[in-house]
Amino acid sequence: MLKATRSHSTEIAGLLTARARWTVPEIAFWLVAFATIFVLPDRHLILTEIVIWALFALSLDLILGFAGIISLGHAAFFGFGAYAAGLLAKHGLIVEPVLALIVAGLASAVLGFFTSFLVLRGTDLTRLMVTLGVALLLRELANRFSDLTGGADGMQGIEIGPVLGRFDFDLYGHTAYVYSLIVLFVLFVIARRIVRSPFGLSLLAIKDNSLRAAAVGIPVNRRLVAIYTIAAGYAGVAGALLTQTTAFASLEGLAFERSADVLLVLIIGGAGYLYGGLIGAVIFRFAHDWMADITPQYWQFWIGLILVLIVLVGRERITGWTRPIRRLADRLGNWRPARPRALGASSREGGER
Repeated sequence: MLKATRSHSTEIAGLLTARARWTVPEIAFWLVAFATIFVLPDRHLILTEIVIWALFALSLDLILGFAGIISLGHAAFFGFGAYAAGLLAKHGLIVEPVLALIVAGLASAVLGFFTSFLVLRGTDLTRLMVTLGVALLLRELANRFSDLTGGADGMQGIEIGPVLGRFDFDLYGHTAYVYSLIVLFVLFVIARRIVRSPFGLSLLAIKDNSLRAAAVGIPVNRRLVAIYTIAAGYAGVAGALLTQTTAFASLEGLAFERSADVLLVLIIGGAGYLYGGLIGAVIFRFAHDWMADITPQYWQFWIGLILVLIVLVGRERITGWTRPIRRLADRLGNWRPARPRALGASSREGGER
C-alpha cells in the first residue's frame, strides 16, 4: 500500500514537472517579443500600449480563465494602481519607478483582498453587479476628490524619475517599452508558475465544480480570495505602468469601458491559457488602428462584429485551419532527446543475447 502511494505521488510530481516545463513555441514567442525591441524601434509607443493591455488582460485571465470569476469592474484595480503610481510620483513619496510600481501593485492587491469578500459571496450575476458597483464607486470617489486626483481633467504634473536611477523615459518610448516588456515577462513567469502548480490545479477544480472541490478538501473560498487578490495586484501594476509611461492618470482608467475592453481582449485571444490575453491585446490594438483608419466613427461596430462572429461561429471553427500547425508545435514542445542507456544495462542486454 505504501509503495503504491509513493508511486502515485511520484507520478503526480512528474506530471506537475512536465506541466511547468517551457515548450519550444513558448520560448519562440518570447524571443519574438523581445526581438521587437530592435526590429521595430519606430513602433515602441504603440507596442508599449499593447504590453499594458496584455498585462491587464493577463490579470483578468487569472480569475476568469482559471477560477471562473467573471468581472465587469476589473478596471477598479487598474485605475487604483494608476492613481497610486501618479500620487507617489507627483508628491515625491517614491521617485524610483520600479519601487513605485511594486507599491502600486500591492495597494491594488489590498483593495482586491477586501473587496473579494463582497464579490465571492454570490453567484455569477451577483458578482457581475458587485464588481461593476465597486468600479463605479471608485470612479465617483476619484471624481469627488478632484483636488487629489484632478477629477475630469486628470492628474497632471506627474514627473517620473529614471528607471533604477539610470534610464530616463524618452519621447520615442524606447525606455518605456523595454521597461514594460520586462515587467510583463516577469509577471507572466510568476503567473505561469502559479497556474501550473497544485494551487492552479485546485483553481481549475473549483471552476469545474466548486461543490466537488469542497468535498475533496479544497478550501474553495480561501483559494478564490487568494487568486482574486493576486489578479487585482496584476491589474494595479498594469495601471501603474500606464501612468509611468504616459505621466498621466485620469478617470478613464476606472471607466466601465476599460473593463469591457479588457474582457473583449480576453475573449478574442481566448481565456484559460495565459497567452490569450497577450495575443488578444495584439489583435485588438492593431484591429482598432486599422478599423479606425477605415471608419473613424464606427470602428467599435467592427470590433463588435468580430466578437459576435466568435460567439456564433465558435473559436474552434475559426481557428480550425491552424490545428495542424498547433499539433506540430505541441510535438516540438514535448519532444525530448532519448536518454543514453547505462553501461550496465547495455552489458546485461548483451549477456541476455
